[in-house]
Amino acid sequence: MPINYLRGFTKPERSDATNRRLGQSLAFVAGAANAGGFLAVGQYTSHMSGVVSALAENLALGGVNAVVEGLSPLLSFLVGAATSAILINWGRGRSLRSQYAMPLMLEAALLLLFGLLGSNLETHRLLFVPTTVCLLCYVMGLQNAMITKISKAEIRTTHVTGLVTDIGIELGKLFYWNVGTTPRSLVRADRQKLGLLGSLLLSFFAGGFAGAIGFRHLGFVSTIPLAIVLLTLAVVPVVDDVLAQRR
Repeated sequence: MPINYLRGFTKPERSDATNRRLGQSLAFVAGAANAGGFLAVGQYTSHMSGVVSALAENLALGGVNAVVEGLSPLLSFLVGAATSAILINWGRGRSLRSQYAMPLMLEAALLLLFGLLGSNLETHRLLFVPTTVCLLCYVMGLQNAMITKISKAEIRTTHVTGLVTDIGIELGKLFYWNVGTTPRSLVRADRQKLGLLGSLLLSFFAGGFAGAIGFRHLGFVSTIPLAIVLLTLAVVPVVDDVLAQRR
């Protein structure tokens, strides 16, 4: 791929096209990590709705240990999002080209570490399961905060509920029968937004399929290609900053 094309994924200057490409790529990674994580530990880690619901249920039933177990992934996702914001704001304050790339570099490093060490740690199930859940929740929070900030909250990649809701809203507008309405009250669907949302949903689905197949046949090393994808998306602005420092 041309260097300028790769640079466009995470450079500070944004456009709808670059946000769309980045969002689709990260949705694929999120879907793959989510599916692989479920096969590894039996729990989805990309969305917090189920985590919070289980936390409330366990609190109501008096399961103290289960409450602690449910609170850990929630806090991990939260800390991941906070880490992403800190890295981006730190880079922005120093006018770095890699301000948005740094969270992805960290995510890639963590997925690479997980892929290389996961099979060795699996035998220690008591430690492995909660550690894996927290790690993947942290990674998802890291990624979701990054794409939220870079797209000004127009794109999120780690959970599908919001995507499906927005798709439903736009479809409702698309099929609305504008008979007897005035030009001021005319209902029109945002077809460009609908296309973006649909592509993100398909990317997440494709990533989930690839992640499930990869983990089933390759095990933990299937996360290494995901790390390589993230490194590819992020590496050029990082190199730009390194070269700029040497000048």
